[in-house]
Amino acid sequence: MIGIYFSGTGNSKYCIEKFLQEYDSGAEAFSIENEELLIKIREHEDLVFSYPVQFSNLPKIVKDFVDQHHQLWKNKRVFVIATMGLFSGDGAGLLARMLHQHGAVITGGLHLKMPDSISDEKALKRSIEKNRHLVADAGKKAAEAAYKTKNGTPPQEGIGPFYHLAGLFGQRLYFYNRTKHYTDQLKINTHKCTGCGLCAAVCPMKNITLVDGRAKSGNQCTMCYRCINRCPRQAITLLGKRVVEQCRIENYL
Repeated sequence: MIGIYFSGTGNSKYCIEKFLQEYDSGAEAFSIENEELLIKIREHEDLVFSYPVQFSNLPKIVKDFVDQHHQLWKNKRVFVIATMGLFSGDGAGLLARMLHQHGAVITGGLHLKMPDSISDEKALKRSIEKNRHLVADAGKKAAEAAYKTKNGTPPQEGIGPFYHLAGLFGQRLYFYNRTKHYTDQLKINTHKCTGCGLCAAVCPMKNITLVDGRAKSGNQCTMCYRCINRCPRQAITLLGKRVVEQCRIENYL
């Protein structure tokens, strides 16, 4: 087995690593940004795929990755892990249905509640202690799911019609357009920005460039919040007007 993940703040990477440690300590996890990943997928039949749910939907970058490489998924056995700040209904089912359409066999699904990554809104913020408990509990749940999967009884969270309806009517009908396209709404405060280039370096979409010593955003943001949570000057926002808390997984370990 190999792991595949997309992660903005480290939540989904952490969870897939905990799963693989229990399932097969020698198994590796690869980001969808890793150039070696396509070769690794061809070499393995069993996969586990982890990603964060955005507005009760898949991140646009994950959708595009799966569709662009649709020929790779036929007959692959895939276990799906969805990380989320709140219950999303069918977080794991979102990817499971896409992969099934491309010929994959879905072995199971898992929902893991993790610290909220939307750092410029107060709505879902919790204390550091609470977030540490969330991360610890998610790690244990991921390990338990791996043990069950190894023994032939993988969990089925997010898989099936009941979860699908819960996700559809719970949030997705209201927020569908949020993740249908990449966004041009990333905002960079040029007075705070020092042109360090960290945001450009970590952006998975290459959506940020340095122009005249300052960062500038394009129109291909996938809302992963990686740049916002790493900017040393807190100069970047997306949904809100100021950074409330920079939410990276290392803060809660």
